[in-house]
Amino acid sequence: MPARVRTRVVSEVAVVEVMSPLDDVFEELDLAIELALAESPRGVVCDLEDAGEGAGLAALEMLATAGRHVRDWPGTPVAVASPNPRVRQSLTAHPLGQHLMVTESILPAVSAVLALPALTAQWLRLSAHPASPDTACDFVTRALIEWGLGQVIPSASLAVSELVASSTMNAGTEVDLSVVKGLGAIRLAVRDDRPDLRRQPYSHHDAHGRMLSVIAVLSRTFGVLPTADGGKVIWAVLSTARSATDHERTRCEAG
Repeated sequence: MPARVRTRVVSEVAVVEVMSPLDDVFEELDLAIELALAESPRGVVCDLEDAGEGAGLAALEMLATAGRHVRDWPGTPVAVASPNPRVRQSLTAHPLGQHLMVTESILPAVSAVLALPALTAQWLRLSAHPASPDTACDFVTRALIEWGLGQVIPSASLAVSELVASSTMNAGTEVDLSVVKGLGAIRLAVRDDRPDLRRQPYSHHDAHGRMLSVIAVLSRTFGVLPTADGGKVIWAVLSTARSATDHERTRCEAG
């Protein structure tokens, strides 16, 4: 059976091509977007040129929800290229669709993504070793100091320690850690080769359940992305903006 959704790379942009009616493949399309995001591209473009003219309300609603990836995974744009004005109008009218870049064809979509500034990121590979969480903390601390984001170090260090400890313990293999600076936020991500754990039940008393509880408190948002090779990326986004409480505390300490 011919592929209904396929992904190719154009100038560091992941282009997800839809080659069947959107009504038939919108779930596959959303998974393809997630798989593409896990590879940390400059951006993702959904090419609907060959998706046909017809698209039901449910498919358009699902497509619009792809905007949540931009909202929750800051700094990596997602664009949709469709020659169908009804599709473009539906996307731009949807609250989540407003996070998407919507164009008539693929070339303007790729150009719009590449026109945005590239993300500032640092990467580190870690072994499944008891010292890896401490190594991850040191790595993230150095990156944040370099970027002038020292105020985020306490929460980022705790968050990355939990992410790395959970991944190295569960995966039992090397993991890739990334820290990315976005607009008003940093994104911590740990990639391993263990399948997605989202469907498993957890207790707050086990290690993974405790990690989720800690990350939920520290982060603006967090989640899991599957990878094309069967692994996963666990990620968390932390705000870099200092709150009024932070400023007041600093002023009191200085005084």
